[in-house]
Amino acid sequence: MAPVRITGTGAVVAAISVTMALLSVLLYKSKKIKPALPWNKNPRSGLVGAIGNTPLIRINSLSDATGCEILGKCEFLNPGGSVKDRVAVKIIEEALKSGDLAPGGVVTEGSAGSTAISLATVAPAYGCKCHVVIPDDAAIEKSQILEALGATVERVRPVSITHRDHFVNIARQRALEANELASKHRKDEQKNGKALEKVNGCHYDGEKQLFPRNCPGGYFADQFENLANFRAHYESTGPEIWQQTGGHIDAFVAAAGTGGTVAGTSKFLQERNPNIKCFLIDPPGSGLFNKITRGVMYTKEEAEGRRLKNPFDTITEGIGINRLTKNFLMAKLDGAFRGTDKEAVEMSRFLMKNDGLFLGSSSAMNCVGAVRVAQSIGPGHTIVTMLCDSGMRHLSKFYNAEYLSKFDLTPSACGLEFMGVG
Repeated sequence: MAPVRITGTGAVVAAISVTMALLSVLLYKSKKIKPALPWNKNPRSGLVGAIGNTPLIRINSLSDATGCEILGKCEFLNPGGSVKDRVAVKIIEEALKSGDLAPGGVVTEGSAGSTAISLATVAPAYGCKCHVVIPDDAAIEKSQILEALGATVERVRPVSITHRDHFVNIARQRALEANELASKHRKDEQKNGKALEKVNGCHYDGEKQLFPRNCPGGYFADQFENLANFRAHYESTGPEIWQQTGGHIDAFVAAAGTGGTVAGTSKFLQERNPNIKCFLIDPPGSGLFNKITRGVMYTKEEAEGRRLKNPFDTITEGIGINRLTKNFLMAKLDGAFRGTDKEAVEMSRFLMKNDGLFLGSSSAMNCVGAVRVAQSIGPGHTIVTMLCDSGMRHLSKFYNAEYLSKFDLTPSACGLEFMGVG
């Protein structure tokens, strides 16, 4: 049978088809298939390495409403769930380096929750244990989290900081007791010339002890006065914000509990650019607003001697204080705003509805502060605040409808009208 000859248009089509097929084969063979890169080229080292370098996000609803770029530092994404992870690492590392904390020792702290949780999260990474004294009016889930993390927890009644039974003072005493126990144990070993009898690897002690008989000692974290708190934010939080904004930041605002966050961050930012304005947002019952705006801690009505033993009239936890801590004294502030519980509650619900942000009480108050700053300096500016923790550890109070109704704080706003934004 004679071969079929393709002529004319058919020949051209056939030639093109063959050429395209050959080209496809050549391209396929020459193509180098590159494997997908891992999400993190250089994995961080353990839990401690995962702390910090949190995202800085645009809070769209607040930015659009105010005409400013309002940015939130997502500290709730730290392993321990809050900004206090940075402080816990710095306190423990400095204490171990100085020898004030013995390897395997117990870190004690008086805390309303977040710092305690961070210490309990971080301590095991350094081979240490954690003992926490917490006021019994703090959200119950905080104690539950602490116990789940392996910390020992003491819940005590709230009293003035000047009272020996204030939770901070008890935590200080517990560290002393742990050190006394360690000293006694060492003396007993030297006296007997050998270690005390062990049962199943544990030292036996006939008396009931708060700490193990072989506890190597205690260390009081002292988050309010320990300047490791300030340094944690001066060395990490501030530089991160500066880098993430490319230095294009006009204002920073945050509430203060210990004062470490607002102090360390404000000092770093203003050293980089003195034109950056730094502000405090203060909850009810705290004297810091008066100190910044009037130069005194108390108004005439709040004068010492007329105040209640537990003067804090706020449902926000971890912020607000009636004394000047060493950490707060390091702050570089240009002004202050007063926030209300109602504003914090409404802000939390507004952000959850409009941005999908489920924030804790201090984070909500910080966002109230960001709007106040925007209203003060006008549109077109970049404002940064801290999203300290999520709402997960605030379910029994700040997100409890029955609890809020007792204080006439049931949220009802449709928009930002509670902030005077139409």
